[in-house]
Amino acid sequence: MKKLLFIALFFASVVAFAQQSPQSLVTVTGEGTVNVVPDKVLIRARVEHTGKSAAEVKKQNDSVVDQVIKYLKSQGIESRNFQTEYINLNKDFNYNTKETFYSANQAISIQLKDLNKYETVMTGLLESGLNRIDGIQFQTSKKEELESQARKLAVLDAQKKAREYAEALGQEIGKARSISEMQSGNFPPQYRVMEMQSSESEEKESIAPGEMDITVKVNVGFQLL
Repeated sequence: MKKLLFIALFFASVVAFAQQSPQSLVTVTGEGTVNVVPDKVLIRARVEHTGKSAAEVKKQNDSVVDQVIKYLKSQGIESRNFQTEYINLNKDFNYNTKETFYSANQAISIQLKDLNKYETVMTGLLESGLNRIDGIQFQTSKKEELESQARKLAVLDAQKKAREYAEALGQEIGKARSISEMQSGNFPPQYRVMEMQSSESEEKESIAPGEMDITVKVNVGFQLL
């Protein structure tokens, strides 16, 4: 009886050791990219005024911001699609002229969901008193759907790479044993910086959205057979 118990314990320990022993893995990085034409744009704008009175420059800024907000609402842009990013009021000293002056600026981000309105909105912002555009960023409303597609492509790309490594060694790959998604910027900023200039009556195209890339990278560990 003791002998049978010893044999049973022996085989149990062998199985446990086999389960704990590290498996041979081939770990690769797969990348999946999906291209899409942007269908919306984020406009980063700013109102700036400089003068000798803090109260005056703030008043000027507040007046312009009020006009900008009223204009955006008149264009059917919902309040949730524009917001103040920051407000600054600074006191500066010009050592050449020995004068003190103040500068006020307020940053506003505007999400425009209809690119066809871009020219009209930009002209209206200029006429409302906005005097600076810090940049625009193209975006897509299909982000989650396209990220899912990119993930599948990334996994297939990882599998292809793993097979190539294994074949070079005269081996094969088995099931995936680990998988993790790498943090990456799926929407790299596409900024165009410009100063607001006087408008012209003739309508012109001033942006070219082109295509944007949605990329997902994954690390996958496959069993090496």
